[in-house]
Amino acid sequence: MTGGSRLRAWGATLCGLIVVLATLTACNPYQYYEGTGIHDARAAEVAGGWENVEGTHVLLRRDGTALLEKLDGQDFDFDDGWRLSGKGTWQLTDNDGGQVVRLALAARTRVESRSPSPATDTSTPEPPSTYAWSFYVDRDQNDELKLFFFYGDPDIGNTYVMTREAGS
Repeated sequence: MTGGSRLRAWGATLCGLIVVLATLTACNPYQYYEGTGIHDARAAEVAGGWENVEGTHVLLRRDGTALLEKLDGQDFDFDDGWRLSGKGTWQLTDNDGGQVVRLALAARTRVESRSPSPATDTSTPEPPSTYAWSFYVDRDQNDELKLFFFYGDPDIGNTYVMTREAGS
């Protein structure tokens, strides 16, 4: 092999290595999301009814229990299309990045599909009988609380937003 051929071979190897390293270390802003920075919400303020434009309803009771109806999965679980209803528990937690509502489904009462799936599609996993969500606590422009989590591909940054139910 001549000197020029060796140099081209090393160059091609180095370029391939850079591409692989860039792919493995690629970051997106949502993958390492640390929170909203909200630290002033109180559990009494979070308690009550919450809804989503897709027909989801969640009731967070003051005693730490919860009722949920048609709540979708978060992160990649959203892509499975199931919507869970049932009873569970919730708590407001606080960490360096901000406050989070931890909601745990303890007893599933119903499963629905967000969109009809073909009867022959057997690749869809069985919906879970228990599940846990982490909702970030944030405030809107009117200083009203809203809860959200990311769904789907974290590179896209889609948010599933819950707002206070009217009259709650």
